[in-house]
Amino acid sequence: MTAQTLTTTTPGQVPVRRGRLRRRGGEERTSRGTTIALVVCTLAVFAPLYATLTMSFKTTAQSVDGQVFSLPSPISIDGFVEAWRLTNFPRGFAISVFVTVVTVVGTVVLASLAAYAIARNWDRGFFRWSFYYLLAAMFLPFPVLALSQVKLTGMVGLANPGGVALLHVMFQLSFSVLLFTAFIRGLPEELEESARLDGATTWTVFRYVVFPMMAPMSATVAIFAFLASWNDFMMPSLITADSTLQTLPVLQSVFQSQFSSSYNVAFASYLMAMAPAIIVYLFTQRWVMAGVTQGAIK
Repeated sequence: MTAQTLTTTTPGQVPVRRGRLRRRGGEERTSRGTTIALVVCTLAVFAPLYATLTMSFKTTAQSVDGQVFSLPSPISIDGFVEAWRLTNFPRGFAISVFVTVVTVVGTVVLASLAAYAIARNWDRGFFRWSFYYLLAAMFLPFPVLALSQVKLTGMVGLANPGGVALLHVMFQLSFSVLLFTAFIRGLPEELEESARLDGATTWTVFRYVVFPMMAPMSATVAIFAFLASWNDFMMPSLITADSTLQTLPVLQSVFQSQFSSSYNVAFASYLMAMAPAIIVYLFTQRWVMAGVTQGAIK
């Protein structure tokens, strides 16, 4: 049986070789290189997750025996109890939830409003250059601006979780506006014109016509903002002055110093902190893929 390599050719473009082969009967099969790459990527994600899960349920003696991938025997939850006490988990969890909720809501609201104004006024120079200005901010990572941000937040009294959430919103705006703008430019303007003929204002059109149609992209932006704020370590550790108001990722740094030999406690804390992010992603990943695909096409 022979196999035929598929190519796609469009007018004016160089033929593109696909990563799949088609058999003579029309049955498609994935190439061996793609399969190997997928297996390697899967193991790179699964192995650390498996080690974290098994280490969390081991006793302290089992966690230091050098058998990282062995199953816990017997299963112990002492690591979770100790991690709960050392990190004051309820308070850290509440602060992380506050920062994340403010970041997600603020990013979706501000980015959608800015993107709607830019997309519907693209022919006007001010809005077009505003888009380019926001786009350029994507190339300024937080570590480059860390010193100035720490000074400014301290001067205006924002060296707290509220200031961390505000900075998260600002750093998420560039990428979020890019996604929203690409999506809005693909929406039909006839619906907005019909609403205006019925007497609707610009805000009414956005609130009741445009924003509901942006639901898939809003979900995508919200998930990216959630992951960025929930898992962030550097910004809250530098901005928040009071150590009792730190988020969960910062509180876990205690296990890298005085409790460095209590691997079961450390991994139990890591598992409790990343569990919400894993659960959110498992239930919303289809919206991420749908939103990114629609934004790329439009």
